[in-house]
Amino acid sequence: MPDIVSPNAPATLALIEALGSAVVLLDTQGVAQALSPAMRGLVPGLEVGKPLTLVLRDPDLIEAIEEVARGGDRQVIELIERVPVERTFRIHIASLGGSGWRRAVLLTFEDLSEQRVTERMRVDFVANASHELRTPLASLLGFVETLQGPARNDASARERFLAIMREQGLRMARLVDDLLSLSRIELRAHLAPDTPVDLAGISREIVDSLTLMARERKVTLKLTIPPEPVQVPGDRDELMRLMENLVENAIKYGKEGGEVAIDVVSGASEVSVCIRDDGPGIAPEHLPRLTERFYRVDTAASREAGGTGLGLAIVKHIVLRHRGRLTIESTRGEGATFRATMPRFGVPARGAS
Repeated sequence: MPDIVSPNAPATLALIEALGSAVVLLDTQGVAQALSPAMRGLVPGLEVGKPLTLVLRDPDLIEAIEEVARGGDRQVIELIERVPVERTFRIHIASLGGSGWRRAVLLTFEDLSEQRVTERMRVDFVANASHELRTPLASLLGFVETLQGPARNDASARERFLAIMREQGLRMARLVDDLLSLSRIELRAHLAPDTPVDLAGISREIVDSLTLMARERKVTLKLTIPPEPVQVPGDRDELMRLMENLVENAIKYGKEGGEVAIDVVSGASEVSVCIRDDGPGIAPEHLPRLTERFYRVDTAASREAGGTGLGLAIVKHIVLRHRGRLTIESTRGEGATFRATMPRFGVPARGAS
């Protein structure tokens, strides 16, 4: 935009308001004078009449704005925000003109979050998949070679080996499914869902669907929910996955013949889902690492139960995408408690300004 256009001219302000890109115009004092709709969505705390530095406090960004405002050349910098989720922006900073020793500045934001996550996911996926798939794949190939050779005419060995091969194949299918689910969630981590979802209704559906599994382990499912719907801004499929993973884990790793309690608690600004079991509990040294990919307290028990080591990592990333928090508490011999807390629908999430 040419410098002859006054930064405070109504036409300039109206043009910025109409742009599809994320753009903000700062006056000579660094105060926002106009925001495009995309900019409002990208940085919710920024408003007209508010200094940009109150919302984005990155020293490199502030220094670049100052340099351009004092007549320096156009600059392009990258900004990484760590909370509430990691986001990466490329910011173009240019002078819009003006008289005096300082000038108005125009900032254009490019959201690179999805691109960066995709790059990182590609590397992680190859590393994780190759490591975890190696064992079942080697097992399958070994049994195939045996069936083609020494056990070619051994009917009893063939039946036994085919059963093991099916089990290993299902294990690889579960692993690939969980890896893909985790990748999809991470890819959208910077996009907070905004559709109202009834968490109480989801909890009821999950309990109904897992009743048979609980019955097989003689586990009693105890659901406590408010009589009215409890809405959170969310992605229904992801919240179903979150509840399914937590309740299924409590059934699998809790005490056989015990009880799993599922409580949905609705507060003024937040909603929490609490899943408690009365199993053997988890040693303190394991708690900080439970949501890491492929981390298992007991590797043999996890694989025997059909676990992939990704369930709690998926839960953590779903909670983060919903701008919530996950807490895990456990005492040896007294079971474990997993609590996911999220903002109520209509209430700003933590971390949003």
